[in-house]
Amino acid sequence: MDDISLNTLYLILVVLILLSGFFSSSETGLMAINRYRMRHLANSGHRGAKRAQKLLSRPDKLIGLILLGNNLVNILAASIATVIGIRLLGDNGIWVASLVMTFIVLIFAEVAPKTVAALKPERIAFPAAFVLTFLLKILYPLVWLINIFTNLLLRPFGIRTRVEAIERLNREELRTLLQEGGQISNDHQRMLVNILDLEQATVDDVMIPRQEIVGIDLNDEWESILTQLTQTLYTRMPVYRGSIDQVEGLLHIRSVIAKLTAGGLTFEDLKRSIRSPYFIPEGTTLTQQLLEFQSRERRMGLVVDEYGDIQGMVSLDDILEEIVGEFTAEGKQRSRSIRHLDDDTYLVDGATSVRMLNRRLGWALPEEEANTLSGLLLEELEAIPAGKTSVRIGDQIMTIVEINDNVIGKVLIRTSNP
Repeated sequence: MDDISLNTLYLILVVLILLSGFFSSSETGLMAINRYRMRHLANSGHRGAKRAQKLLSRPDKLIGLILLGNNLVNILAASIATVIGIRLLGDNGIWVASLVMTFIVLIFAEVAPKTVAALKPERIAFPAAFVLTFLLKILYPLVWLINIFTNLLLRPFGIRTRVEAIERLNREELRTLLQEGGQISNDHQRMLVNILDLEQATVDDVMIPRQEIVGIDLNDEWESILTQLTQTLYTRMPVYRGSIDQVEGLLHIRSVIAKLTAGGLTFEDLKRSIRSPYFIPEGTTLTQQLLEFQSRERRMGLVVDEYGDIQGMVSLDDILEEIVGEFTAEGKQRSRSIRHLDDDTYLVDGATSVRMLNRRLGWALPEEEANTLSGLLLEELEAIPAGKTSVRIGDQIMTIVEINDNVIGKVLIRTSNP
């Protein structure tokens, strides 16, 4: 290199340092890129995303190519720097060149490029994918040889170098991804997370308890039935004789509204409009029941236990409200079962779902022991209280203020500091 001028050597050195920075930033950018966004862009036709995805499908080839290029330019840069150092300082130029090059490579070819690539992976990875794809074709024999030795080394450890597909997320990982999705509105995040929660809830958590079911008793006077049909807020109601245990079926008010409005509805018309009852086993998950409603083309069913006794009633609206919140008259009526008295005190109906309390108020009451607040208190007390009784469950102090027919009616709940 004695016949090469110092200016030319300086220029070559700068180019080699820039190439080193390119390889370093490319490696970090490709490894830090969001795989799901990259796949979305690739499916949308983004050329850079397609090439990056193809490169990342064989990380052994990609890393082999980047390290081959990075080490090659770093070694050449060190050699050029040594020549420059000897020309300027003689023998002392060797160690001076080593010190200076260490600093330059560390800052300009490693730390700075990798920091930029980690912060802006797409801006680095997608353009770099075009260059790396071209280099891979040129240097393929060398990369192939490097990969042969690498794969032989990793094979005893059972490590595969080919990525068959994008890694799968479990439910909790997907929940975290959704909650941290900065480009998704809060309402959309909440609904998507609620969809994931459907699998963890059952019809027992959202059903209208047996004692709160509003239906039509065919044993009532006809005028009373007509008044009930005219004034009801519900679109679907169970029909029974005497008690809900003697259920005849389910009635959609729309099927009788025309004759009811015209004043020509008869008892026989009402009976002909009743649809056969649909029974749902207790413990059915909301996800499964949502699919059952869809496949059976039903919107309401009666929840029964293992003995066939009716425990409650659940509708499609009840499940949808778990996703989007209350939007029906029934849902809003149940939401009023929680009265906010002051900053940390609430008056709650005993029939209120424990799951609803936890979701609406951010509490952590145990949901495994009972479905309703009344059931939770009875499990905790192990007896029906004779009068006002207080008990602490978690961070909540609960005082039973009303009992009707051995059923807890109202509970005063005060949240205390843990």
